[in-house]
Amino acid sequence: MSTRCGFVALIGEPNAGKSTLMNHMVGAKVSIVTHKVQTTRARIRGVAIEGDAQIVFVDTPGLFRPRRRLDRAMVAAAWGGAADADLVVLLIEAHRGLTDGVRAIVEALNERGGTQPVALAINKIDKVKSETLLALTQEMNDAYPFQQTFLISAEKGYGVQDLRNWLAESLPGGPWLYPEDQIADLPMRMIAAEMTREKLTLRLHQELPYQLTVETENWEERKDGSARIDQVIYVARDGHKGIVLGKKGETIKAVSQAARAELEEFLDRKIHLFLQVKVRPGWLEEAERYSEMGLDFKDGNA
Repeated sequence: MSTRCGFVALIGEPNAGKSTLMNHMVGAKVSIVTHKVQTTRARIRGVAIEGDAQIVFVDTPGLFRPRRRLDRAMVAAAWGGAADADLVVLLIEAHRGLTDGVRAIVEALNERGGTQPVALAINKIDKVKSETLLALTQEMNDAYPFQQTFLISAEKGYGVQDLRNWLAESLPGGPWLYPEDQIADLPMRMIAAEMTREKLTLRLHQELPYQLTVETENWEERKDGSARIDQVIYVARDGHKGIVLGKKGETIKAVSQAARAELEEFLDRKIHLFLQVKVRPGWLEEAERYSEMGLDFKDGNA
């Protein structure tokens, strides 16, 4: 049987639903999903099998106008992921339409000169009327020559299989890159850290979304089949430590319980999770922290 395999980059504005779409495609929670914009930092890959094709998804950070070093590194990672891919899917939200951010992405795609096929996926179609959807489809295809347009709901799964079929059929011929049972090429240590960071982001809301990072310091396999995971939450200031810990340690306890429950479900075994909070004033300027997140420190240079 001849096989096909290739990389698909999902690009779009922050919070457009890229992580939700990839998780639906892969059938497992690989990229963290939150209601806060800009939560995906690393170029996380999810692997899906469709017939004789293996689709390797590159879930890029959302594209936006960068201000800080971390922002610039994330945008560089997003375009780097797109440049390396065989196919690109631009995901936009139906109810937001052709925003300034989407226009900027389309302009960048036009400047790149159609180096690889680009499909348009209009997400959250259940939020608008059909005539609005038709007008948006026309407007977007006037702005860029998309190979295909898909109307989807990543959350509910509408239209996702059609997009998946098209991707599988459009990939180049070649051997599969990953074993059939492997869903992500991120080390489990990083997936575990991302799960804890997601719980922190959901719990803390507006308080310090980008001023913290999580690293898995130690992973110990135990004889009974369980695993002990030690993680450090780095914050930029002393005041942030108190916010993460919460009154009488309630916040960190709730985060730990939620992260442990999700890890146990994901790994299908008992997990002993231990969290520490450390103040590291300059972590946003440390090359090592960027490497931990799968980003290039140099890409953050102005």
